[in-house]
Amino acid sequence: MSVTPKRVLFVCVGNSCRSQMAEALARHHASDVIEATSAGISPLGVIADPTRQVLLERGVLMPGHSSKGATEANISSAELIVNMTGIHGKALFRENLSAPVEDWEVTDPYGDDLSVYRRVCDEIEALVIELAARLRIASQDAKPASARRSADPGGR
Repeated sequence: MSVTPKRVLFVCVGNSCRSQMAEALARHHASDVIEATSAGISPLGVIADPTRQVLLERGVLMPGHSSKGATEANISSAELIVNMTGIHGKALFRENLSAPVEDWEVTDPYGDDLSVYRRVCDEIEALVIELAARLRIASQDAKPASARRSADPGGR
């Protein structure tokens, strides 16, 4: 029984650094449980070079990524919104109340040096891995007991 990945929209201000990192890291580490996309509330239209660099250092590629706004990212289809804008998510995303919003307090590295980008990427990577773990547990809990037993050869 396969799990349908949850449609997660990662949002920051410019869609140039943090949300791009989160999208790429989610695709890299958690494509089994996260269908990732990203957006900015005021998109810059470009992805910052240090963003690409710190991800490449980790072996994470960004094919097809572009800086975009929430409308282009189809916010209404999100099943979870991860907000890194620094603005409280409930206030920011009033029109999409059907999707839960998680606020992640992550420093914006835009314009800072590479060491800050690396630190921010470390933090986002840990948060993405933790989110993926929660989603994997939730998907196991959602399976019928018979399916969980058949997945465990010991019947435990």
